[in-house]
Amino acid sequence: MILTVIAPVLLLAVAALAFANPGRRPGAYPVLAESAGALALGLVALGSAQFVLTGASTFTVNGVAVLKGDVLSVIMTLLVSFVGWIVLRYARSYLDGEAREGAFHGLILAAIAAVLVLVQAANLVVVMLSFMAIGLVLRTLLLFYAERPEARRAAAKFIRVWSLGDIAILLAALLLFYRFGTLDIAGLRAAAQVDVLGLAGHVAVALLVLAALCKTASFPLHGWLTEVMEAPTPVSALLHAGVINSGGVLLIMLADLVQASPGSMAALVMVGGLTALFGAMVMLTQSAIKTALAWSTVSQMGFMMLQCGLGLWVLALLHIVAHSLYKAHAFLGSGSAVQAVLSVRRPGPVAAPGLAAVAKAFVLALVLYAVVAFGFSALLGAKSPQALALGVILIFGVAYLVAQGLADAAPEELTRRTAIASVLTAFGYFGFHVIADWIAGSALPSAPVPDALEWALIVLTLVSFGTVAVAQSLFPNWAHHPAAAGLRVHMANGLYLNATLDRLIGGFRTSKPL
Repeated sequence: MILTVIAPVLLLAVAALAFANPGRRPGAYPVLAESAGALALGLVALGSAQFVLTGASTFTVNGVAVLKGDVLSVIMTLLVSFVGWIVLRYARSYLDGEAREGAFHGLILAAIAAVLVLVQAANLVVVMLSFMAIGLVLRTLLLFYAERPEARRAAAKFIRVWSLGDIAILLAALLLFYRFGTLDIAGLRAAAQVDVLGLAGHVAVALLVLAALCKTASFPLHGWLTEVMEAPTPVSALLHAGVINSGGVLLIMLADLVQASPGSMAALVMVGGLTALFGAMVMLTQSAIKTALAWSTVSQMGFMMLQCGLGLWVLALLHIVAHSLYKAHAFLGSGSAVQAVLSVRRPGPVAAPGLAAVAKAFVLALVLYAVVAFGFSALLGAKSPQALALGVILIFGVAYLVAQGLADAAPEELTRRTAIASVLTAFGYFGFHVIADWIAGSALPSAPVPDALEWALIVLTLVSFGTVAVAQSLFPNWAHHPAAAGLRVHMANGLYLNATLDRLIGGFRTSKPL
């Protein structure tokens, strides 16, 4: 028996009690829900210790693998149960006195339980059922304030996009069973290593990629995520407990299968890279903190898809963990962050770097990165071209900060801080990569040797991210130009793609709860 199997059962049992008192101030139920979350976290921790002591294990029913305990499931169950427990603690005070307070806690418990089952799934049937359960619970949470037309519109978009992903997984499962005769995840990964996919296999992988893009709110189906603030703040944080990044988990689960389809990997690079750039540019134009955080998540999920497309599975898993922790904290702390900003006296105009400062910043950042990369490669072995390219993209982001520090009007303290940030980023990237490789590297395939298509995608990615980083650094110099002001308005509205989707689904006519 895998101890982590007990955790979702416990959460569902306590969630069922919400039906007895779903309304305002349901007695001791909020404390009970939080205690169930803490107990589930404890069970998951014991299950992780069991994995360390005894190795991977599988929970079967009548000889069919249902749930598994491996490196990926251990990492994800720890992440999901920890973030879920924090959300439950936060919701105790945040939802106090709400009309449907008891029901909310029950729904949060049900959502955490469904995600815990998903990240431990050992076959595609369990994956499909888990995704369906997550979709139904999250739609209900998005409709917590059902009297708001915006909430109904967000829920309508969400369920359509999420259900499209469910349909794609169903079709992929049928094709994979036809091609390989199994829906067992371990069996599918093993088959992909020794056999060609064939037409049915390639189409199935393409459908899995489509499903992953739907689950991660990728371009152009990202609109529902940017409106998630219509639900209570704990829902925004809960999304980062294995919900919005569940598409990445799906791809990592089937990494060998996905990597056997070069066309699907290329699609992940292109769509993921576009989503990352688009989300980041729109985020910079937002004035509301939760909206900006939502657009940041769109960008980060695109970057995660890019990592998967480059075959950097270990780094994609590391990204899921890091992003979930910091973004859940950011949403839960968004209210206090606003108060903190309002209480601080503004320091004056921001130093705008000129072209010379920007050029110097990028050269310095890339030289620093090259030195650190050479040192790590000499000591620990060469990294793949894909991993080195990903590091360059991160350095582009640091170069933007360095450019501000090198501006003529920049205070000495800012210059010093940006220099320290540059060094820490370069060392941190390779350092965490080494740690992640040590923990999960043996369980996931290595990045493929780049062919002509892969090299072209790497170059395209570097040029795209580099161009945007340079433009972002120079933007303060021409931000007041009429053309720039008009562009800012269009970007602030996400190039109106969300409004277009609203019109297509009739969202503007939503006038009553769905």
